[in-house]
Amino acid sequence: MNARAFRRSAVALAAFSASAIVLAGCASGSGDDAGGSDEQITLTVATFNDFGYTKDLLAEYTKEHPNVKVVQNKAATSNDARANYFQKLGKKGLADVEAIEVDWLPEVMKYSDLLAPVPDDLKDRWLDWKTSSATDADGNLIGYGTDIGPEAVCYRQDLFEAAGLPSEPADVAAAIDGDWATYFALGDQYTAATGEAFFDSAGSTYQGMINQVEAAYEDPKTGDITATDNQDVKDIYDQVLAASATQSAHLGQWSDDWYAGMSNGAFATLLCPGWMLGQITGNAPDTTGWNIANVFPNGGGNWGGSFLTVPANGAHVKEAQELADWLTAPEQQIKAFENAGTFPSQVEALESDTLLSSTNEYFNNAPVGQIFTDRANAVTVSPFKGQFYFQINDAMQKALTRVEDGTQDAKTSWDQWVSEVGAIG
Repeated sequence: MNARAFRRSAVALAAFSASAIVLAGCASGSGDDAGGSDEQITLTVATFNDFGYTKDLLAEYTKEHPNVKVVQNKAATSNDARANYFQKLGKKGLADVEAIEVDWLPEVMKYSDLLAPVPDDLKDRWLDWKTSSATDADGNLIGYGTDIGPEAVCYRQDLFEAAGLPSEPADVAAAIDGDWATYFALGDQYTAATGEAFFDSAGSTYQGMINQVEAAYEDPKTGDITATDNQDVKDIYDQVLAASATQSAHLGQWSDDWYAGMSNGAFATLLCPGWMLGQITGNAPDTTGWNIANVFPNGGGNWGGSFLTVPANGAHVKEAQELADWLTAPEQQIKAFENAGTFPSQVEALESDTLLSSTNEYFNNAPVGQIFTDRANAVTVSPFKGQFYFQINDAMQKALTRVEDGTQDAKTSWDQWVSEVGAIG
């Protein structure tokens, strides 16, 4: 899951707390079994997103482990969680189980010795490409894979119908099927008919586009930064901003207005990895028009995915590993998907009839299990993300925002981004 601020609504499927991250202290250097199974302990799980870990799900673990109390704490933004993680890793103050984003991995792997490795007998659980990125030079897998982010397109069926556009999921998929120019051409039709925005923001749309580039910012062989010389990056920047001028609602993701836009019709489409379903459901609980098209511009795309890590100096390392194991087992991955749309990364879960037959009532009974399985199978590019990816991409998101909020024109903002990237590394 690649997310920033998650707030509002107490709806079970995807509500996020606005509370700041509260991390229980972990005594350094112990890692024992905390006195055996009869000692009452509290395990903390720090996330920054709706991983689908509802109170009911965590209560199942407590029922199986009556000596364990599990407390989940959610950061206000993923940037906050990331800063906290790297500030405290190897020191004191992290949770017993810490969630990380896939985009952090290049930096996380530099400190892999500070994390308790996943036991060898669990390594085959996940898709190969999921584990390869989290395996260090010594062969240690340092994260328990949670979700992956195969992308579809969520859309307001009622708004499409009112605009005179195809509105049934299969028809919308056919209208979008093609490259990004095809998607934006449909956006032109929508805005011409309604005068309203087609998508939420340039930043979110850019993310879907750049995730289809094999090596956007860094050379996979040398690690050198190539972002500012990569014509694909410039072309995507230009294309998305050209469309943004007439089609974007200019609502930055994770902002209050963005959340409100899910219910008030501020935008008609949203690039939709599985975990996005929970955002829509949780923040527009009374809106009945959302549906899902089994399609993604330019083929397949994956946005995000996360891992659970266990700091090696935690107070209850063994118990934390057992909890991370349980939370990422196939059964719990399917439950998390049902709770929040987080699409499983476990091989066994992906073959489950429960998953493949899963529908989502909120999204007009869309066959979400089959849709996101199809979308996962459509992914052909696993982008290389080196140690500077996060910094470069964050700077790009800010560059796009400057144009959308009118602070700078596209050329000036690009030039500033080039300068900022030049200072990295």
